[in-house]
Amino acid sequence: MAAPSSPARKSETRETLVFLLKLAIIVFVFRSFVFAPFSIPSQSMLPRLYIGDYLFVSKWNYGYSRWSLPWGVPLIPGRILGRDPARGDVVVFRGPPGEDHDVIKRVIGLPGDTIQMRHGQVILNGTPVPKVRIADFTIPLSPNYPGGTECPSEFEDSLKGTPICRYQQFRETLPNGKSYNVLDRGEQPNADETGVYAVPSGHVFVMGDNRDDSGDSRFDPPEGMGMVPMERIQGKAVVSFFSTDGSANWFLPWTWFSAARWNRIGAGF
Repeated sequence: MAAPSSPARKSETRETLVFLLKLAIIVFVFRSFVFAPFSIPSQSMLPRLYIGDYLFVSKWNYGYSRWSLPWGVPLIPGRILGRDPARGDVVVFRGPPGEDHDVIKRVIGLPGDTIQMRHGQVILNGTPVPKVRIADFTIPLSPNYPGGTECPSEFEDSLKGTPICRYQQFRETLPNGKSYNVLDRGEQPNADETGVYAVPSGHVFVMGDNRDDSGDSRFDPPEGMGMVPMERIQGKAVVSFFSTDGSANWFLPWTWFSAARWNRIGAGF
């Protein structure tokens, strides 16, 4: 029986390459303009976000810029279809120039706002943002959260017998009615007592919910983010789709399930 001809094999190879190219273009467009995945690398957004959380970010909310594209490919000049975030939105943005990584924080101040911290309370446009003490926040120690100096109070869970970290927790409510929980590790002069910040046009003021462990707009780079330009905002956090405590072993498939934090999947913002 005759072997397949060389032109037939070339045709199959070409069709496969064309298919893969089309697939890559579809993924590129979807990730750039619709939804993109994001993983949490730090604890600056506790208690809402844990290290090991995975979430989807919607890309259309605030318009598009070069930072909407993977690796910041400079194909979009400036910012198109731009819209300002709302106070309280959790946004993903590109860090300050020279910092090649994405960052997630909560928007607190918009252009024209003034912001100050007094005794750990946000003063927005001269008015204290309500901050009400609620039940302590606790989180089990795990490979993704080893505690140590980052844990203000460590104790043992009376039911499970596992070590847990405890934080003071407060409920904060912005003037637009947006409420969320924040953590406080006690008086931290450099973070809890500041001068007055004025948010310039085309920028936002962002903060982490873990107020005493967040390099945000209260600090200039490289310690923090400074004021974040609108064109560096990539999108809005919308829903968590997976979470792991970091104890899984890639070579032990059953640990993929035991390490998952199932109760965190599907949580919105």
